[in-house]
Amino acid sequence: MKPLNEYVEHTLLKQDATKDDLIKLFEEAKEHKFLGVCVNPAYVSLAKEHLEGSGVKIVTVVGFPLGASKSEVTAFEAKTAIEDGADEIDMVMNVTAMKSKDYDYIVKDIKTVKEACGQTLLKVILETDLLTKEEIAKACDLCIEAKADLVKTSTGFVKGGVGAKPEDVKIMHDKVASHGMMVKASGGVRSKADALAVIEAGADRIGTSSGIKIVSE
Repeated sequence: MKPLNEYVEHTLLKQDATKDDLIKLFEEAKEHKFLGVCVNPAYVSLAKEHLEGSGVKIVTVVGFPLGASKSEVTAFEAKTAIEDGADEIDMVMNVTAMKSKDYDYIVKDIKTVKEACGQTLLKVILETDLLTKEEIAKACDLCIEAKADLVKTSTGFVKGGVGAKPEDVKIMHDKVASHGMMVKASGGVRSKADALAVIEAGADRIGTSSGIKIVSE
């Protein structure tokens, strides 16, 4: 297993985060040599300014947190973020389409965003708190078909949601690993024990605002 810091995408997506909060996040990511930071699209340029040459990846979210934007809008958001300096894009799957079994829409939606990303890595957030185990497995199949690079558990914005559960991470890993895709566990990973549990289940990445606590325990 890699050192824990190499799994962590140090995350700050709160609506009331200040510029100073974001700069602190960037400095912490450099200090602890985290894999990346995850911030909202408006702050990708700021991240680029502070992380240039550090080796810390800049990750941003699109169609966030509901996954309910039109495909072309999410694609434009992704393209703009990449132009601003994003290294990776996390898009939210349209859960309404998933619940409605509109699988063609989901595949087309992901493909549209993937095309806008080009060679930039695209993760798809399934929002596992809102899905059954069967729907999680099916969503992974759709992401494979659409040629996403990675599947991710959660936005962390579902009211009353648990976030990344090891059993869900395992379903995702078992589905996508043989296709060369990775899994990001995000939401609710707040301790070293939480991190180790999702890594054991198959997580390749961890999105968390508790990265310092995790690596310090």
